[in-house]
Amino acid sequence: MGIMRIGHVNMRVMDMPAALDHYTRVLGLTVTHQDGDGTAYLKCWDEWDKYSLILSLSDRPGLEYLAYKVEHDSDLDRLAERIRATGRSVEEVEEGDIPFCGRAIRFKLPTDHTMVLFAQKVQVGTDTGSVNPEPWPEGKTGIAVHWLDHVALIGEVNPEAGVNRVQEGYEFLTKTLEFHLSERLMVGPEYGIMAGAFMFRATKPHDIAILGGPSNGFHHLSYFLDDWKDILVAGDILARNKVRLEITPTRHGITRGETIYFFDPSGNRNETFAGLGYLAQPDMPVITWTEENIPRGVFYHTGEMIESFQTAYTT
Repeated sequence: MGIMRIGHVNMRVMDMPAALDHYTRVLGLTVTHQDGDGTAYLKCWDEWDKYSLILSLSDRPGLEYLAYKVEHDSDLDRLAERIRATGRSVEEVEEGDIPFCGRAIRFKLPTDHTMVLFAQKVQVGTDTGSVNPEPWPEGKTGIAVHWLDHVALIGEVNPEAGVNRVQEGYEFLTKTLEFHLSERLMVGPEYGIMAGAFMFRATKPHDIAILGGPSNGFHHLSYFLDDWKDILVAGDILARNKVRLEITPTRHGITRGETIYFFDPSGNRNETFAGLGYLAQPDMPVITWTEENIPRGVFYHTGEMIESFQTAYTT
């Protein structure tokens, strides 16, 4: 099958106690391990692998790397061969070099982000267990997000210089790593410039997105919630904890998701994302948003773009 889903992200934070408070008490993740240097590993209640988020202390925020899980160990060799065929270097990562993970491969995306693929990670089970489980666990904390859902990257787009990392990233992810394109943003003359690409591997609208910007960067990591009511409650919890909100509860036209955007204490953008939107399939017609309708695609209710959504991102 190849890539199944997002496995984890390693985020840089500048204040570890503040970051842990945000991701545990406010979002509801649980710390499952901490290294001697303070690096923290966290999981959501509805995840079975040992962690989906790594927090590393740094003097700057942003994404250290993103990791996706493949179905079989042999997929690593097959995909490594495909990546090398494009001229990209692939680093072999030995079992245990990434804590609690089997062997992996590491390489750079066209957007210059580091991606890791792995097949094995220690499993600790969901908080409800897998034998006669209840629908949700007792004693949930904060927003109680279900799972890490997706990430959005920024790719440099500069038509005058002939640079379009969104297009390059889309081509690499679909042709080499076998993602499928669900939605795209097209701008410029005759809508000939790709300014956004939303791609999936399973059946949800996107497992990764690349959005156009003046330079490469990291836009957000997103956590799944059940429905619109959960999004409203999340807004209340974020407000109660004086978390820096970017937008209050609303809906995307793109992917049909219900959403709130906000920032962790280091300035990394988070999203809570509700609803599966639609059933994504490899043979679905690609949904296209043209330039004049992109604000409505991003923020469907107002149809107006928020400046920070385009300008505030980390590396």
